Amino acid sequence: MERKNAWLDYTEKDEKEIEQTAKDYRHFLNVGKTERECVEELVKQAEKAGYVSLEKKAASGEKIQAGDKIYAVGMKKIMALFHIGQEPLEKGMNILGAHIDSPRLDVKQNPLYEDTDLAYLDTHYYGGVKKYQWVALPLAIHGVIVKKDGETVNVTVGEDEEDPVVYITDLLIHLAGKQMAKKASEVIEGENLDILIGSRPLKDVKDDDKKEAVKANVLNILKEKYGVEEEDFLSAELEIVPAGKARDCGLDRSMVAGYGQDDRVCAYTSFLAMMEMDTPKRTSCCLLTDKEEIGSVGATGMQSRFFENTVAELMEGMGSYSGIALRRALSRSCMLSSDVSAGYDPAYGEFFEKKNSAYLGRGIVLNKFTGARGKSGSNDANAEYVAKVRKIFDDNHVAFQTAELGKVDVGGGGTIAYIAALYGMEVIDSGVAVLSMHSPWEVTSKADIYEAKKAYKAFLQDA
Repeated sequence: MERKNAWLDYTEKDEKEIEQTAKDYRHFLNVGKTERECVEELVKQAEKAGYVSLEKKAASGEKIQAGDKIYAVGMKKIMALFHIGQEPLEKGMNILGAHIDSPRLDVKQNPLYEDTDLAYLDTHYYGGVKKYQWVALPLAIHGVIVKKDGETVNVTVGEDEEDPVVYITDLLIHLAGKQMAKKASEVIEGENLDILIGSRPLKDVKDDDKKEAVKANVLNILKEKYGVEEEDFLSAELEIVPAGKARDCGLDRSMVAGYGQDDRVCAYTSFLAMMEMDTPKRTSCCLLTDKEEIGSVGATGMQSRFFENTVAELMEGMGSYSGIALRRALSRSCMLSSDVSAGYDPAYGEFFEKKNSAYLGRGIVLNKFTGARGKSGSNDANAEYVAKVRKIFDDNHVAFQTAELGKVDVGGGGTIAYIAALYGMEVIDSGVAVLSMHSPWEVTSKADIYEAKKAYKAFLQDA
């Protein structure tokens, strides 16, 4: 049952739309390198499309009704968008669920130090990374520093062409005999992922402070540019990400290379599908979560009550809230857990089972189950629901394929699917194939990005 390459059937009109979608997507990757930045950008776009915050709608005293476009944000890192349908919410929703966090390095709370005339920031890696991939690259700092008085200072360093970048050093090959003999997981230790941020000492320092004159200079720069002190690192969230913009990849420009495509490729195409919807029969929802890469924990992860509480508030605004109505709305919903799949890479073909792999250019990927080994940690969608989704895709001429995450017993992974399924709703993983997943620069196919948007829109309309 080999699936055909989607590029073979595209018309000139399709190809123009593919290029525009890819251009818009690259822009999103460039301005959304953290979960905070993703939420900020998508709120701007949603408001332009007529969406109103749930808080603003509630304050107006107006009843929420069919056709209304509502969004809610939690702690600036998780958001949900709703296009209210003609049917009562108690009958359920069609939900697209993705995540907007990505593997990265987080600056520690007490990070700044000097060693031998070099200043560093200490970091802690976030999510599943190959640590050796993060050295000897131009890196950028994104995030916020919150002062004790509540003022929030936004920080972005390394993205503008005139900006400096930061950097993690590696051992020169001439001295790396012992290092090269180590296992890949040990070549670079987590505690060695320290960010080089300065080497120029401050001239006018007291004799007692000359041993940390470079650190003093860095603090002086932070004071002048951002008005912050060293103590303010205690209440900062600073993320270290690859510097630079997403790019077309390949001489044929058929792919996109960029940071954070797991899972922003599915988050953005889910968002686009919502923006293109007319008033639906069933309420449409796009849920974009944080913390998936570390288990969907915390107040902004899928395991939080954010989504459930938001739906409750929505029903209250419609005049239809009750405990049982909320439970029914959630259990009768259908979800596509919009998360990426491992793209088949012939350079590492021995780790994949070719009949059940995802291929770049063959459309959106359905993963009936994820997990590891004996499907541990998997949602494992019902056959009836898989058939329903297949029909929706076929009826709407969506190119799709099915896959597993590599060979049995080779590895595994999870998504938010099993958490949403706890409500009793039907859920299946459905996303874009990615090469070099979780690396600083990942690769996707423009065809798959386009088919994902088509698939998500078809699901919202017809599920």
